[in-house]
Amino acid sequence: MTRPGDPARRARLLHEGNRRPGPVLHWMSRDQRVDDNWALLHAADLARQRRTTLHVAFALDPAFPGATRRAWDFLVRGLEEVEATLRRQGIPFHLLTGDPPAELIRFCRKYKIGEVVTDFSPLRHKRRWMAGLAEATGLPVVEADAHNIVPCWLASPKQEFAARTLRLKLNRSLSDWLEEFPPLDPPSAPSHLPPPTDWEGVRQAVAGARPVPPVDWLDPGPAAARAHLQRFVAGPLRTYALTRNDPTRDGTSNLSPWLHFGHLSAQRAALAAGPAAAPDEARLAFLEELVVRRELSDNFCLYNPSYDTPEGYPAWAKKTLALHAHDPREHLYDLDTFAAARTHDDLWNAAQRQMIRTGKMHGYLRMYWAKKILEWTPTVAEAHRIALTLNDTWELDGRDPNGYVGVAWSLGGVHDRPWANRPIFGTIRCMTANGCRSKFRVPDFLARWPA
Repeated sequence: MTRPGDPARRARLLHEGNRRPGPVLHWMSRDQRVDDNWALLHAADLARQRRTTLHVAFALDPAFPGATRRAWDFLVRGLEEVEATLRRQGIPFHLLTGDPPAELIRFCRKYKIGEVVTDFSPLRHKRRWMAGLAEATGLPVVEADAHNIVPCWLASPKQEFAARTLRLKLNRSLSDWLEEFPPLDPPSAPSHLPPPTDWEGVRQAVAGARPVPPVDWLDPGPAAARAHLQRFVAGPLRTYALTRNDPTRDGTSNLSPWLHFGHLSAQRAALAAGPAAAPDEARLAFLEELVVRRELSDNFCLYNPSYDTPEGYPAWAKKTLALHAHDPREHLYDLDTFAAARTHDDLWNAAQRQMIRTGKMHGYLRMYWAKKILEWTPTVAEAHRIALTLNDTWELDGRDPNGYVGVAWSLGGVHDRPWANRPIFGTIRCMTANGCRSKFRVPDFLARWPA
């Protein structure tokens, strides 16, 4: 029986395997931090129970499809901090470079690993890697949700229809799960630590990635994430409910890059917001985005195998889009024109330039941006492909459930409802430039992101 504060209650056995004598491996993947990490805490507990050592490994694939220098820079610099923190606690860190399942299989055999604990991801590549590792090694593989406050498979056993349906379930259980983290108690240390990682060599290994430059407006890593969180809850959180949807104001938390790479725990952010000197409406608006919307995205990707294609849209959306598939388009653009921000729409172009230059686009405009791609491409399949390609190329939080669901909501009505019938969109919710002008000062945004 598990109890509050016990990492085991956030874990599940994915592959039973044969438990053997030998060290416990924590395969760090989605949650790249030492503090506030339920998966690492669970692996350390298992190692103590087994009276054995704990190893932490990260499998880096330089050939990962679509990865950019911007993403690699953020990831690698964060992992440097993770290794330094683990070494101070006597826990060995191993950076494995190459095909993740193959490298992990070799590692498990070399170190005679007895059990594997990894962090949770709903995305298919991680789930495929886990299955391959379990089949090849025959080891037990345990998954612990260190990314969500309520573990995804416990929050709901099925794909939720909308935010309101998941919100009801989360509200019933959140108080049982929103708890302070116990400290990491390292198990017995090995006789020696491996040599420090050659991080310059790692950078050379990923140097051939797509040449999207790193950003300089924020620093990667858990320490920078925690510092930014404290600044946010001490200041901008107070006006969050009033300013978060205005692209001309710095009213968002800007936490998404650190949350995506797992440098910051969403649970830590929620705990920090609780005692903050901010109005209740601001705190509730922040928790809606941080908890309900984020966990809704993981829910969709876990239970919908077509989360990144139009096949994942609800039936009503597929029907209405099919009925309007041949509606005339006033403008048609290809991927290169979109990427270069050379459409006829100054607001769309400015939003694209914001993403190119900063690795982030304001959330309100991200919806407008995606919907216009549907309006200016010949098919919904092409629109979906282009939106994901652009998002995953420049956004620091690309290739994330939030991005997949954001595109599916904008183009395919996922987690939404039918609206008034319109050309091209059918009953998918539409957004217009005039609508944006009624929400915020568009000229101010254009001036901020000139060509």
